[in-house]
Amino acid sequence: MSLFNLPPIWMAPMAGEAASAALVAAVSAGGGFGQLGAAYLAPARIGEVAAEIRARTDRPFGINLFWPQPWMPDAAGLDAYLQRLAAWHAELGLPPPTRPERFEEDFEAQLEATIAARPAVISFAMGDPGPARVAALKAQGFKVVGTATQVAEGRLLQASGVDAVVAQGYEAGGHRGGFLGSPEGALIGTLALVPQLVDALDVPVLAAGGIADARGVAAAQALGASAVTVGTAFLLVDECPLSPAYREALVAAGDADSTLTRAFSGRFARGVANRVTHELEGAELPAFPQPNAASRPLRQAAAKASRADFISLWAGQALPVNRRPGSAAQLVAALSRGWHA
Repeated sequence: MSLFNLPPIWMAPMAGEAASAALVAAVSAGGGFGQLGAAYLAPARIGEVAAEIRARTDRPFGINLFWPQPWMPDAAGLDAYLQRLAAWHAELGLPPPTRPERFEEDFEAQLEATIAARPAVISFAMGDPGPARVAALKAQGFKVVGTATQVAEGRLLQASGVDAVVAQGYEAGGHRGGFLGSPEGALIGTLALVPQLVDALDVPVLAAGGIADARGVAAAQALGASAVTVGTAFLLVDECPLSPAYREALVAAGDADSTLTRAFSGRFARGVANRVTHELEGAELPAFPQPNAASRPLRQAAAKASRADFISLWAGQALPVNRRPGSAAQLVAALSRGWHA
């Protein structure tokens, strides 16, 4: 056992298609620490999924939320984005895109549902919860974990009282979890970021980004990480409910197909390049979460139609390293060999 008396192999909290009870439970039951990416889940659904996880395993798990992002409504920018989506909607036989009725879930209600679900760990990305919120959560018995993409963020999170910090390297799949400075400024690789955070902080550091097999785990441990979080490799385990188009695109992608894009959500996220990322490269987009909500009908329809060119194929740079991981338990065992090597 390791950090917080939990296994050293954590599954990264992946929101969207991978946010399933079956996957989280399989990781925890298999000897790792599963985490539910609940950023896009309605508050009531968070409680339902947590109950489903507990029905599958008695092992601990975590829940992750996106800290609320300040954003200004951009009617003109959103309309321009919807115009770009219109041709793709027509290609899939969908009605023209319209402005979403809502852009994001109620964060306070999500957090309330998360607290009621009683996970072992509550983690946050994209922001600093602040000392009062962290203290309140810790007083209720939760371990609190923040996400940093640079040392300044790690120091701020530590000052707020978090129990540990995830060092999210440039290689990591999905949305960037940083919150200070420009998005372009905090693109630091895992190999460089982890030891800097380990040296700067007194709380444990978890390594994230570019870790897909035992070698990556051993390297993270050598850099001083107290645990690792692995995302992309778990996307291909047997229990992950990805759409066939998403899974096939991940299996087919090469090392040079990874891209950092704002095309689907308005915020930097890493995934496999496709038609949408190519055609919207360099385009000015409204701020997250406006494009994220506006593009959701297209992405959902594309998944059903097996059209990977219109899906946000979030995945990290280590995607080609571990294409056939087997079950979640088998992947956890393989990763654990690196920790104990």
